[in-house]
Amino acid sequence: MSLPYAEPLTLREPADLVVPEPPRRGESGGGPCGACDWSDRADVLWSDEHWHLHNPGSTSLRGAVWLASAEHVDSFSDLSPEGQAGFGVVCAKVDRALLGLGDVARVHLYRWGDGGSHFHVWFLPRPLGRLDMAGHLLPVWEDAMEPLPREEIARTGERIRTAMAAA
Repeated sequence: MSLPYAEPLTLREPADLVVPEPPRRGESGGGPCGACDWSDRADVLWSDEHWHLHNPGSTSLRGAVWLASAEHVDSFSDLSPEGQAGFGVVCAKVDRALLGLGDVARVHLYRWGDGGSHFHVWFLPRPLGRLDMAGHLLPVWEDAMEPLPREEIARTGERIRTAMAAA
């Protein structure tokens, strides 16, 4: 295990519980769901009737993308049977597109659902040769490193868009 911080780290106490939890974007009382209208989003690299692949606004990992359901559902089990069935096929296409960038050793798939109420997953490519970033701490490294220039994120997104269209 390799952290992007010098040790020793100091353990802190967990925060107090907040129950009920506040609503997320797209839930009643949680603000509008910006994810429901995909028609004019410049960050969408690829889509079909069930899925939308997005370039992130900021990242320090070249090729990081996120995949969201077109359906306004919270969990994988809430997806339609068609959405569930297509998930693996779409994930394989994204994996091939990211590995095709050439300097990616592994592609890690992460699921967090605290920000918005659409089912979504993140694909984080570990840079080739960066063994210090291997494993479950890759997102910690991603947060600690300097973000890539937006132009580089856009150029990489275009390569991913091309690979997804060809898949």
